[in-house]
Amino acid sequence: MNGRPAPGPRDRIVVVLEEPRNLVNIAGAVRVMKNFGLTRLRLVRPAEFDAYRIEGIAHRSADIVDATTHHDDIDDALRDVVHIVGTSARPRTAGHNYVRPRQVAPWIVERAREGLVALLFGREDRGLTNRSLDRCHELAIIPTDPQYSSLNLAQACLVLAYEIFLASGAVRGDLPRSRRATRSPTQEELEETYAALESGLARMQFFKAREPEAVMRTLRTVIARARPDLREARLLAAVGYEIRHFIDRMEAGSGTPSAE
Repeated sequence: MNGRPAPGPRDRIVVVLEEPRNLVNIAGAVRVMKNFGLTRLRLVRPAEFDAYRIEGIAHRSADIVDATTHHDDIDDALRDVVHIVGTSARPRTAGHNYVRPRQVAPWIVERAREGLVALLFGREDRGLTNRSLDRCHELAIIPTDPQYSSLNLAQACLVLAYEIFLASGAVRGDLPRSRRATRSPTQEELEETYAALESGLARMQFFKAREPEAVMRTLRTVIARARPDLREARLLAAVGYEIRHFIDRMEAGSGTPSAE
């Protein structure tokens, strides 16, 4: 055993760029691949290819760049794949299976358990050729604002790769929590928070022109939606307590709060 994880579905997904015209776009696709754990790149008649420049844009990508294969035609690039998902800015004819990236991503992951799956991207200026479109099992269309619908090659690659990354179960665990995060408050502790806030608001005559029950119901709704932890709930309670204490000090003195 060499300690490397066993190959998974993403290891059997191949990014195929048909006649890319701009080296920066190739580098952008490579960077996306590194971000989302895709490792296989195939280029069909690229206008330019410079490994050094690509690695200068997509840092630490030598593994993908060195393993990139070059092909003279689309059929050679697709000859060993079991499923092909192309990309298109918009539906062209009714003769294709159109899907959204989020819809097709689980299918891609499932088919990749059986063999190689190709994600096919066309030229920057005109997209996939009709010949390439005919070879696609599905065409993924990324929804965009109709006033500015065009995505560049790397952007389209990113959206599809991101959805595949999520569908493959690669995201694990919860989002990081604050270092000071504590347990959730009990209902009794939340009631103490609400009581402290109500007491403080009443002390400052906040309810003079408002219905206390309605105000507190709204505050309960807002605080419940925020799902505070115990430290945060106690901070809210402290706000209520301090309002009351501040006014008490003001009334007990000459109009200026005492220094404490």
